[in-house]
Amino acid sequence: MKAVVYKEPFKVAVETVADPKVQDPNDALVRITSSAICGSDLHMYEGRTAAQAGIVFGHENMGTVEEVGPGVVSIKKGDRVVMPFNVACGFCKNCLAGYSGFCLTVNPGFAGGAYGYVAMGPYTGGQAEYLRVPFADYNCLVLPPGNEHEADFILLADIFPTGYHGCELAQVSPGESVAVYGAGPVGLMAAYSALLRGAARVFVVDRIKERLDKAKEIGAIPINFDQGDPVQQIKDQTGGEGTDKGVDAVGYQAVTKGAQKEEPATVLNALINSVRPTGMLGVPGLYVPSDPGGPDANAKQGLLMVAIGKMFEKGLRIGTGQCNVKRYNRQLRDLIIAGRAKPSFVVSHEIPLEQAPQAYEKFDKRIEGYTKVILHPGMQNGGTQTHRTQSSTAHR
Repeated sequence: MKAVVYKEPFKVAVETVADPKVQDPNDALVRITSSAICGSDLHMYEGRTAAQAGIVFGHENMGTVEEVGPGVVSIKKGDRVVMPFNVACGFCKNCLAGYSGFCLTVNPGFAGGAYGYVAMGPYTGGQAEYLRVPFADYNCLVLPPGNEHEADFILLADIFPTGYHGCELAQVSPGESVAVYGAGPVGLMAAYSALLRGAARVFVVDRIKERLDKAKEIGAIPINFDQGDPVQQIKDQTGGEGTDKGVDAVGYQAVTKGAQKEEPATVLNALINSVRPTGMLGVPGLYVPSDPGGPDANAKQGLLMVAIGKMFEKGLRIGTGQCNVKRYNRQLRDLIIAGRAKPSFVVSHEIPLEQAPQAYEKFDKRIEGYTKVILHPGMQNGGTQTHRTQSSTAHR
């Protein structure tokens, strides 16, 4: 089959690799119809991880079931399904408690597994024509047949639940004000989720015009940090108090105004100062145990200079960690089906699988409007489509 294969920093290629097969009784084999490129894929693409040449990328996947093992009981050939990026067993202590992102079974010695991601287990990614899905009864979410909502449903694999997870960690409630740092796909999904949850005002901080324009389209308040201290801009619009809640959708690759050098603690410290005393912070943005590309010796070890004293003084509470997609994906699917949510407003391009190398380069450089890209193995090369849906007003 054809698949997106990592070669070296800043280089991927579409190559022929071995076809996946059903290996265990609880496996399913899925023919991929859509697989999205994630900002987390860029960490490997840029050589910031220990990714080895030959790894097949892709943890945001959906498609049609081609084959199931004899132990699979709720999924059948022909089902249209989307898979959480978390590979999970469904029966360990953490899965039973709803923490599928921290499964204790699928990746011994490491809490949690994922498709096509370094250190997250031996699971080949889905930026390919086919994908083996272990524990298929647990990991496959069945979708309505056909091809309706394809660009919405693929976002159930990761960024829609992850954005919602940021709001859940911060316990965003109706009528509250929220500061979301980062207007990439996850940040926009966090802002959108805050509005779906009834937030009265949502501030979105970034410096890229296209992203801030998209935030404004869905009813959020854009804050350009290149035009002044974002904390002060937010306080000026909240009577000097700050917001009730905050979400970090940036993670360790944060930068400051005009800076080219990364300052990994910037967003965490800005959130601590943006949120009012006794507020809550949700941190779905990725922070890693070690960062070989970090700007200093501490960052390389995953150690940051965070204003814990100010956090303590203000009585702030914080929730962190990757999303437990299974906790949210059914409800978010049903919001899409009911017409109450249309997360595909973040999708910029839908292209053939063969164009993945060019898409990675453009996405990494943030050029030509590349924000959220969906790869379609079945699309003919040369049939590039640009996705330009109107923003949903379902939250209003």
